[in-house]
Amino acid sequence: MSTKAFNSSNSFTVLNPGMLCTVQDSGRFKQAHLGITNGGPADKYAYKLANKLLANKDNVATLELSFGGLELQANCHTSIAVTGADVPFSINGQVKTNWQSHKVAPNDIIEFGYANEGCRIYVAVADGFKVSPQFGSVSTVVREKIGGINGEPLRAGQQLIVSETEARPLLRLCETQIPTYKDEITLRVVTGYQASEFGRVQLNKFFSSVYEVSQQSDRMGYRLVGPSIKSDISQMYSEGISQGAIQVPPDGQPIVLGNDRQTIGGYPKVGSVLSLDLDRLMQCTAGNKVNFESISIHLAHNLLLLAKQLIDQAKLIQVPS
Repeated sequence: MSTKAFNSSNSFTVLNPGMLCTVQDSGRFKQAHLGITNGGPADKYAYKLANKLLANKDNVATLELSFGGLELQANCHTSIAVTGADVPFSINGQVKTNWQSHKVAPNDIIEFGYANEGCRIYVAVADGFKVSPQFGSVSTVVREKIGGINGEPLRAGQQLIVSETEARPLLRLCETQIPTYKDEITLRVVTGYQASEFGRVQLNKFFSSVYEVSQQSDRMGYRLVGPSIKSDISQMYSEGISQGAIQVPPDGQPIVLGNDRQTIGGYPKVGSVLSLDLDRLMQCTAGNKVNFESISIHLAHNLLLLAKQLIDQAKLIQVPS
């Protein structure tokens, strides 16, 4: 355990920052013309449910932890909720349940082990962590040194300021709505205008092949390893690129772009992964298997509307204090 830092009221002290822990809200938008990407939670579903368990607003600052190892000391009375990857965590040595809210009190120690399934963990606090926004958001993008605390992952000894809140009912998410993070997933894709530049044979190969998540995968993008596909485009001008875009560089190995992607790119693109499935991809670790399925944009819209309804009407069950 790290040495305890100064005990500031209405805060948490970072005793151990874990492998990679950053502050994220729903993201930074309308800044791409400045070359600033959106950031935000890699798994939006887990982020939204963590805050819904605390009756928070939609866009509050939350911690996104990669793999685990985080250790916090509470310095006030408040509530927290933990969602995302299947990670063991405890309060004062007592094992607690994920996808549920919990009360904490001054001097409580919150410790996280390492994820057994998935890799992104969300730690929400009542009313969110208090961080000054930059360009309309507190989301940390380490590559751009923007957002969060000094544009960096958390460090031991830092104070995370929170609001003094009234007691709230403790809630847990219905088990049927808790996702599982599998090591083999199918990503649904809306093809783009450049898909025709790959040709029928290459597209058939892409959509019938299985790819493996490489070690070179992070919040910027997931590099995949598998059958090489080739485009008829030998060179092209750089253009704006979206989150979820599937770029194919000269080596023919697809890259699915994530939250911290660059804002422009010059590689041809097959299309974009449905954002719901991008959440699941961003929970994958090296060696996980991925295949692709083409869907229409109309089906994509319907799936997004159904997913929004599922979150809005999430079944939250009150648990004893």
